[in-house]
Amino acid sequence: MSGPFQTARALEGVRVLDLSRILAGPFCTMMLGDLGAEIIKVERPRIGDDTRTWGPPFSGGESAYYLCCNRNKKSITVNLKAPEGQELLRKLAAESDVLLENFTPGLMKRFGLDYESLREVNPRLIYCSITAYGQDGPYRDRPGYDMVLSAVGGLMWITGERDGNPCKVGVAITDVLTGVHTSNAILAALLWRGRSGEGQFIDCSLLDIQASGLANIASNWLVAKVEATRWGTAHESIVPYQVFSAQDRPIAIAVANQKLWESFCRVVGREEWRDDPRFESNPKRVENRDVLLPLVAEVIATKSCDEWMEILVEAAIPCGPVNNMEALFSDPQIAHRDMVAEVEHPTIGTLRLTGIPVKYSATPGQVTLPPPLLGEHTDEVLSSLLGCSTEQIEELRQKDAI
Repeated sequence: MSGPFQTARALEGVRVLDLSRILAGPFCTMMLGDLGAEIIKVERPRIGDDTRTWGPPFSGGESAYYLCCNRNKKSITVNLKAPEGQELLRKLAAESDVLLENFTPGLMKRFGLDYESLREVNPRLIYCSITAYGQDGPYRDRPGYDMVLSAVGGLMWITGERDGNPCKVGVAITDVLTGVHTSNAILAALLWRGRSGEGQFIDCSLLDIQASGLANIASNWLVAKVEATRWGTAHESIVPYQVFSAQDRPIAIAVANQKLWESFCRVVGREEWRDDPRFESNPKRVENRDVLLPLVAEVIATKSCDEWMEILVEAAIPCGPVNNMEALFSDPQIAHRDMVAEVEHPTIGTLRLTGIPVKYSATPGQVTLPPPLLGEHTDEVLSSLLGCSTEQIEELRQKDAI
């Protein structure tokens, strides 16, 4: 890259007051921070974000869970229950572009920190709330975590082996999906504010976002009243499209159209399948999956994963090994795409994190700050942003406001 903007980041100059914790909110603000926004992470004094204790594993006194989604942020500690702490947050909100929180509905109003209160001190403020079920409706006051919302939101129903029990996804994907949607919502609100000069309130619900993320599975029901079932690694509408066991380890193979099917039959040495009326089209293969899939499995078991990879890649058939973490983060493509970032941490030393997934030609994301220690930047933020003196900061500590 070259030119005057090569070191610029798209969100430089945007300040986000982040009162969220766990994963959905922090994942959202990490994305904004990667793009240059100043993220002020507000945590409870002496306790901090719940995920600071979610371990093992720990490194340098910090949990790996906390470290995964809190880079490019500054941490301050503020007691929301103390009147002085509430006043500090009002002052910080007046100096911020975005406020993000994920408390249960109504809690921030009790503290005088709800949208209607804060828009009086900052009409341009974009106030974003993440809750389990949304700001209204019969479930409004219910708390929730990713696992519960993946159950209520239908994801757990479709996850697991075909004849097995419902299963959660291996990562908190409802939280992650909510974080991505929320960052997109904030960016849209910033764009609108640039045109109108107005802030607004954004209501993000894990349930709403998980329901929307069901994609074709939801459409099957809404359009044709076809109830969802579990398929393991298989696909209910495409065959063969799943994980098979090679001689040594599993391999994922996706034969997603007729051209790929014909190539697949050729390279696995089973061209007779191409002319078999039971397998002549994808609807036929879906109808006769219980006949075809054991035949495919028998063939795939005759070679190693690497042997099949060479054959299938040469034929342009989508495929890949089922990687564990060690294999993934030693993969040459991951290395080439800079998907492992390193940053110096005050107690860990060199800290390795996942890299920034989206690449920009003019405004690339950067990992410039490590996940902060609890309250590491309290004095810095209060003095530089609000002009608090050393004596005033000490007085706030004495009053348990910070």
